[in-house]
Amino acid sequence: MAINLLSFIKNNLLKFSVFLLFILSSNSYSQCAGEDSSVTICNIQDPANSNINLYNLLGGSPAAGGTWIDNSKPLEESIFSGILNAQALRSSGIYTYTYVQDPSSCADNEATVTLRIGPYAGVPSPNVSTCNDVESFNLFLAFDGTKLAPQQNGTWRNSVTNALLPGNTINPKALGEGNYSYTYTIPALDSCPEQSATVFVTVFRKPLSGTPSNLLLCSNNDLTLYRNVNLNDLLSAEDAGGRWTDVSGTNQITSLADNRIDVESIYNTFGAGTYNFTYTVLSSNPICTNSQSTVQIVIEDPLDFTGSTLVVNSDICENLIPTATYNGILTKGPQAIPNGNYDVSYSISNGTTTNFITVNGNFVNGNFVFDIDEDNEYLLAVGNYTFTITNIVNTASRRACTNILGTISDILNINPLPRINNATVTIEPICKGLDALVEISGNTNLTNGNYRISYNLSGDNVAASQQTDFTVTNGVAQFSIPATLIPNVGVNSVLNFTNIINLTSGCSNPVALSKAFTVKPLSNVAAVALNANNICLGQDVSVQLSGLGTLTNITVDYSLTDANTMANQNVILTVSAGNASFTIPASALVNTGNTTITLNSILDNSNGCSSVVLNKTKTFVVNSIPNNPAANSFSFCKNDVRTIANLTPSGAQYQWFDSVSSTTVLSASTVLVTGTYYVKEVNSTTTCESGRTAISVTINELDAVVLDTDGQNFCGLDNPTIQNLSDRVSANEELVWFDALENGNQLIANTALVEGKTYYAYNFSSTTNCYSDALEVTVSLSNCDVPDDFFIPDGFSPNGDQKNDVFRIKDIEFIYPDFTLEIYNRYGNLMFKGNRTKTEWDGRNSDYKIGVDGIAPNGVYFYVLHFNKGNKKPTQGRLYLNR
Repeated sequence: MAINLLSFIKNNLLKFSVFLLFILSSNSYSQCAGEDSSVTICNIQDPANSNINLYNLLGGSPAAGGTWIDNSKPLEESIFSGILNAQALRSSGIYTYTYVQDPSSCADNEATVTLRIGPYAGVPSPNVSTCNDVESFNLFLAFDGTKLAPQQNGTWRNSVTNALLPGNTINPKALGEGNYSYTYTIPALDSCPEQSATVFVTVFRKPLSGTPSNLLLCSNNDLTLYRNVNLNDLLSAEDAGGRWTDVSGTNQITSLADNRIDVESIYNTFGAGTYNFTYTVLSSNPICTNSQSTVQIVIEDPLDFTGSTLVVNSDICENLIPTATYNGILTKGPQAIPNGNYDVSYSISNGTTTNFITVNGNFVNGNFVFDIDEDNEYLLAVGNYTFTITNIVNTASRRACTNILGTISDILNINPLPRINNATVTIEPICKGLDALVEISGNTNLTNGNYRISYNLSGDNVAASQQTDFTVTNGVAQFSIPATLIPNVGVNSVLNFTNIINLTSGCSNPVALSKAFTVKPLSNVAAVALNANNICLGQDVSVQLSGLGTLTNITVDYSLTDANTMANQNVILTVSAGNASFTIPASALVNTGNTTITLNSILDNSNGCSSVVLNKTKTFVVNSIPNNPAANSFSFCKNDVRTIANLTPSGAQYQWFDSVSSTTVLSASTVLVTGTYYVKEVNSTTTCESGRTAISVTINELDAVVLDTDGQNFCGLDNPTIQNLSDRVSANEELVWFDALENGNQLIANTALVEGKTYYAYNFSSTTNCYSDALEVTVSLSNCDVPDDFFIPDGFSPNGDQKNDVFRIKDIEFIYPDFTLEIYNRYGNLMFKGNRTKTEWDGRNSDYKIGVDGIAPNGVYFYVLHFNKGNKKPTQGRLYLNR
């Protein structure tokens, strides 16, 4: 050690000299370091080993004031005081410490103390435990922390299997619940024997709260199926006896034992969202913590993209394919779509192949903008490409719902350039003043649609930089060269095409194509005149032409306007002495009113040229024919005595006949009979008349009701009614009764009959609503025999007790309908006089005012009864009034 140290000092002489001079400046006189020594410590746990003075362990006679160097440390950290805490050494082994003096003091200026630190395995704790959810447990934690910690250079073995552990940790999770022991051994050193310590570790079981399964639902699912969800069904491998808590505050968990929730109610109350419910199983030991698992109920609303639009920009012409770029703009419909990140899937179809693509981006304020086919992989040829959105997913969602799309599509057109250089051009010879019809057909790529052609004229007629639009149908196009551009007659006018544009796509292409054509001369028709007369609707019109000069065979082109319209009607006519005529058929004049005939042109059939006729018109009137009157059927009752005036329609413009061919108009007073009548309408101004309409008339008649012999006589005692009267008549229809001949009230069956009243009976048909002639019946209710119980009372008591309060001879008005009754007091004064309309005496003499206040006093009174029937003599008697 001295040699090594001296070597180090030589190599670092300058630094070390300065260092030693600083340390030894106070002891520059001659010193010695003593002799080397060696000490073995087996009981490192002895408290005395925490404060060892190494100086006292030196041999010889060391001088004080030297420097101690710990050889186990770097030089910069090695110098210390020489007081050593051996218990701080974490491993057993051999440690050296050098005591150094000033080399100028003596030749042997250093001495080394060698310490052999024996093994120390520590003191295990009596109770060591952990939980089976721990994956790494440090066995050194199983030692008593109040004692000296064990040294670190030992090895661990399983106490049961003696298997060597790879380190100082175990995996309780892999071991499982149980009691385990491990032995820590530090090997012997010198005279110090090997030391071992065995620790005992108890692994406790952590409660299992189970593995949760989340419930993902879309709000358009049938949530009634989730009104009673058992949360336990959403766990697997959980311990029983746990309890659920409502983390999200839905108030679905109402007790410690509650494990059921109503998902439909959660949605109806709180709407879509994520709702957490936690299952907690309490630990049965103090070592392991409680176990918790959280189940998520995720309810999402589908996003509704119905009415959304897709715009794919932009259509191009085929020459731009190599450089074109495209983008799509997806715009939401009327439903709200939240901002956020989305995956949007779409397809591109050209009718034969379909490609599917998904892009990611953000919906911002209802718009999703995305680039399309950056490398033009699918858009390399002319065609129509249909872009269709196939799916839209908010990446923040749990994908519980399939969002509602509807149809969201757009078409991107890559349009061809129009090509006609190899086309066939046809221009028939034309007459001067007419447009030249040009037809393009044959070898072209023109699709149906609208185009613009640029052209020049040369030869007999010259025009530059002309343009016109035309429509292509099934590969054929037609347009006209205006007559104003070809005023000169000749056989060498040349049409030169220069450019063509598809007006729909905007694609254009230069053209190098020419065609020559002929312009023919016209005839003079300036003196032509025409005439036509007014007609009624449904008649032909004869049209006369004059001023045709030397023309012999012509084709007239005419039009009708105003009330009746026909464009460009052609008729071939033979001309004689400058005149001709033709007929416009009634089938062309279907509307009434002023109709104007206009001559458009006259074609000379000898050369095929048509001359335009200017300002040749004639207006005639097509007068309306009255509509045939509406067909009606009339049904009357005979006793109503109806006439022609009662039929409709009515008015001076209508004429009635008794047969379809009759020419004699019937007067309004003609009485109707059953049969068929005919009516027509005549316009007095135009004399136009309608056709005849047949009108059916039926006159209904019923037989009169017949009364049985003496059927009008009844006994009032029987309370006869209208039904009793009906039983005495013969009727072959429905029998009805009225209380008056005119404006009477119809009587019901239980209506009581009244003496001397006249009733009117009719046969009534509910089918025709007709009545027969009336049967008049005047009723008598006096056809009564005198009953055996007929008697005249001998007294009454008018005291207001509702019993026997009046003097009355029962039913006398029916038995003797013409009776009279006189009652006198004992003084011969008349107290009461009665008849069939006044049958009761109430004990008052209001008729004659005799007595106090007109009240007859108690006593005997006398009556005289005149029967006035069958020569029966009057009778008299007395009665007693007792109040």
